Amino acid sequence: MGKVYLTGAGPGDIELLTLKALRVIREADVVIYDRLANPEILKEAKNGCEFVYVGKEDGRHIMPQDQINETIYQNALKYDSVVRLKGGDPFVFGRGGEEAAYLFDRGIKFEIIPGITSAVSAPAYAGIPVTHRGVAVSFRVVTGHESPDKESSQIPWENFKTDDTIVFLMGLHNLPKITKKLIEVGKAPDFPCAVISRGTTQEQKVIIGTLENIVDKAKETPTPALIVVGKVVELREQLQWFEE
Repeated sequence: MGKVYLTGAGPGDIELLTLKALRVIREADVVIYDRLANPEILKEAKNGCEFVYVGKEDGRHIMPQDQINETIYQNALKYDSVVRLKGGDPFVFGRGGEEAAYLFDRGIKFEIIPGITSAVSAPAYAGIPVTHRGVAVSFRVVTGHESPDKESSQIPWENFKTDDTIVFLMGLHNLPKITKKLIEVGKAPDFPCAVISRGTTQEQKVIIGTLENIVDKAKETPTPALIVVGKVVELREQLQWFEE
């Protein structure tokens, strides 16, 4: 019976992979990886390492989460060292907690290796700090995958009226609903926001707008992408560096 390393791959730039993540990848007998993990990372694995792709895209899953959980478990029975490689951080909307609980219930040892989350790093590469003295003293990270019109939504939309910075992950397809909901709860239509596509990679694209026009501006934007809502977006004019 082996050990599973639930490992964050970071936001895309391979140089943002942590040293600990790199070490366990190089020692792994099998790497079970998702769509958001930079494929270049797999080249760091040793000869003979097996690879299992369990990626998910909006509306199309290679395998459901229950099957992914079981795949990780079965590989832990077969191999000494199993790396479950997940884009960003495993515990930031990565379902890492569910996978860890599944292993715990079956007596499998596991370790969590945090990764740099795109919620902070992608805005940083876009020249948008999620906090800034005199502008924003807090930020909130929200799933953008849940529909704002969902009857049993867990998103506390009424609280967002006074939030300094809001970062929505996986929300591009729901952008029209998100902007509409934020205006309904009291955000000004001209409130600044940004869409960051493929952040921290050479394909990074940043669209700046307002709640009332960002949907039109961000049409045809490729995924993965995140949404930043807040006055900090206006700092990009001074702080953008990556595109240079």
